[in-house]
Amino acid sequence: MHSDPVASRSAEHKDSSREHRNGNGIPHLDAVSLAIVEQLQEDGRRPYAAIGKAVGLSEAAVRQRVQKLLDQGVMQIVAVTDPLTVGFRRQAMVGVNVEGDVESAADALAAMDECEYVVMTAGSFDLMVEIVCEDDDHLLEVINKRIRAVPGVRSTESFVYLKLKKQTYMWGTR
Repeated sequence: MHSDPVASRSAEHKDSSREHRNGNGIPHLDAVSLAIVEQLQEDGRRPYAAIGKAVGLSEAAVRQRVQKLLDQGVMQIVAVTDPLTVGFRRQAMVGVNVEGDVESAADALAAMDECEYVVMTAGSFDLMVEIVCEDDDHLLEVINKRIRAVPGVRSTESFVYLKLKKQTYMWGTR
């Protein structure tokens, strides 16, 4: 930490100016921003002052960095729940095969509240979609009446979750 407030502000500004977008529009994060992300992955409620102490910035600088990371879509700070405890008794991963434009089908599925995770894949399925439902009737309605009704969806294969053994978002940064 710098003892001179002006030098500290200028060093902090200099650090944040190193963050830019690469040729694909993906933000390039410096080591300090990556360390902030890791701190928040450990505890999303960790105080900015504690994060600042760990990464060598002031509380205000951490607050600005976190806001920038949120604004850029680099991360979200959310409460992660166990779906069973909040009334969602049925989860499934659904493999989807699409005829035609995969991206438009993915966009239509991503717009559904029950679809928590939509990813375009290479392999047996064009899309993998994680859905969270209240019960089996809700699951059937989502798959049969909504997912299969999306233009271009040719077939689906459902993998119903029997028990959640691990759910973590602690993969860190690289």
